[in-house]
Amino acid sequence: MNCKQTVEKIRKFNRFYADVLGKIDQEIYSQSFSLTEARVIMEIHLSNGCTATEVRKKLGIDRGYMSRIVQRLESEHVIIKKQVSNDKRQYLLYLSNDGINILNRLIDDANREVGRRIQRLSAHDASKLVTSMETIEAIYMKSALTPPDVLIRTFVPGDVGYIAYLHGRLYENTYQFGKKFEYYVMKGLTEFLFDSEGGELWVAEINGEIVGSIAITKNNRTVAQLRWFLIDERYQGMGIGKKLMEAAIQFCVEQKYQHIFL
Repeated sequence: MNCKQTVEKIRKFNRFYADVLGKIDQEIYSQSFSLTEARVIMEIHLSNGCTATEVRKKLGIDRGYMSRIVQRLESEHVIIKKQVSNDKRQYLLYLSNDGINILNRLIDDANREVGRRIQRLSAHDASKLVTSMETIEAIYMKSALTPPDVLIRTFVPGDVGYIAYLHGRLYENTYQFGKKFEYYVMKGLTEFLFDSEGGELWVAEINGEIVGSIAITKNNRTVAQLRWFLIDERYQGMGIGKKLMEAAIQFCVEQKYQHIFL
């Protein structure tokens, strides 16, 4: 995909998601506070002592508009201003007790509306949606955020078919291997299911979704083969492969294998 196509796809998604957010915001913030005012209230709460300038810069709000928001919140006793001890020109902003109650109400309204919007989704689709959002956020923030929790576990019934699907999809999208490659993967996995002595198969899970796999199969008493090592392209670069490899190597140590080949 070239740069122009990438930009067009991002702009298309932005238009779509702006419409989704607009409908949610209309339901939540059309009564007492606008979306921007609600964001200011939330930021003051999270900072627990910040200046109007700090909030304005973080949220990208016009200076005049920010001044009007602060005046309104103060006049309605939503916030409290406290003078900075070492700079009499500066004031720190805090939520009052009324402000905390208002914030809690806004959070409840937001949770209820978002819950209504996703209630038609299956648990699997909801999990994929959250993971995709986390991926966008992590990439945009250059992975500064805490990565999602990754579970490494041995396989259970139902996993093998999905592992074959991940291989077929990735190798078709990346290398155009075609349908026969998925058959080759399924054939090997089926043989492993019938005889897995001296071997093991692990999957990596995020929010209940399988995003990677790795396996060790026995070649002879001292030699093992590493197989079906794959990370979903959406989750590459997150250290998942390292965790899977560590599980496989630890297994080989316990089984006293002396050599591993691909």
